[in-house]
This record gives sequence, C-alpha cells and structure tokens, in this order.
Amino acid sequence: MFNFKNKNIINHNNLKLKEKLVKIKRVCKVTKGKRDFNFCSIIVKGNNNGIIGYGIGKSKEISDSIYKASENANKKLIKIPIVNETIPHEQYYKYCSSKIFLYPANKGTGLIAGGSARIILELSGIKNIYSKFRGSSNLYNCLKATYYALKDLINYDININIK
Repeated sequence: MFNFKNKNIINHNNLKLKEKLVKIKRVCKVTKGKRDFNFCSIIVKGNNNGIIGYGIGKSKEISDSIYKASENANKKLIKIPIVNETIPHEQYYKYCSSKIFLYPANKGTGLIAGGSARIILELSGIKNIYSKFRGSSNLYNCLKATYYALKDLINYDININIK
C-alpha cells in the first residue's frame, strides 16, 4: 500500500497549543413534525511558533461540537516557515471562489489582515504581513484558503555551496 500522509503533519501531544473559537453557528433542519437544531463550530489552534491547524465540528450540543472541532484541529496541524517574523515569499491561493493574497512585510508593519485570516496568522506566530481577500467572503472558504496558502509556503532559506 502507498502512504499518502502529508509529511508536514505534526504530533500534538508535546506542544503547548492555544486555541481560538472562530464561530459557532446554529443550523435548523425543518421536517414534517419538528425543527431539528444542530450546532457547527470552527476552532483554530496554534503555538505562535509556526504550527497551525483548524477544525470544524458538528453536533446537537454546543460543547460536543467544540470538542469535535478541537480534535479535528489536532489532526490538521502543520508547520509553516517563518523568516524574520514574516513569510518567506508572496503567496496566492484560491479555494472555491475565495482568493487570498499574502505578501511579506518589513519589521514593524504589523498584521494587516481581516476576518479569519487574522486569527490564523496571529496563532501561527507571523507578526508582519499584508493580506487581501478577493471573491467570496464566506468564512469557511476564507479560512481554508488561508490555511492552504500557508501550507504551500516554501522555505527558500537553503544554503547551496557551488564550487
């Protein structure tokens, strides 16, 4: 069998992760006899040192959906490269109809981002960055676009000795 697991995935047992609840949404399904309420929650986890992950959980109870989202976030932890408190290069990513542009910034610029991108970038430990969303402003798609844009970053800090 082939092993298709991503090599960026991290074991979360020995990390001190901070988690932030992005949104709790109540969803109603109307049937013939009643209204059936469920809850959907989104959590972002990170350690402010280049490790980030997100999770989505759905359940009939709020506490169960938060727990499921937290466990799902532990499964999706990745390591991202950070160079001088910013990203190593410009990055563009499209997820569904949400597009995100990430640009490295000079020291002292700060975190210029909005919505779900700000939460992910804060918990990942990036302190200086510009970001811009285009297209859809759907929270789920913007969150996933930011996550996958950071996942695709390449660390160009490789020393090559040519003689």
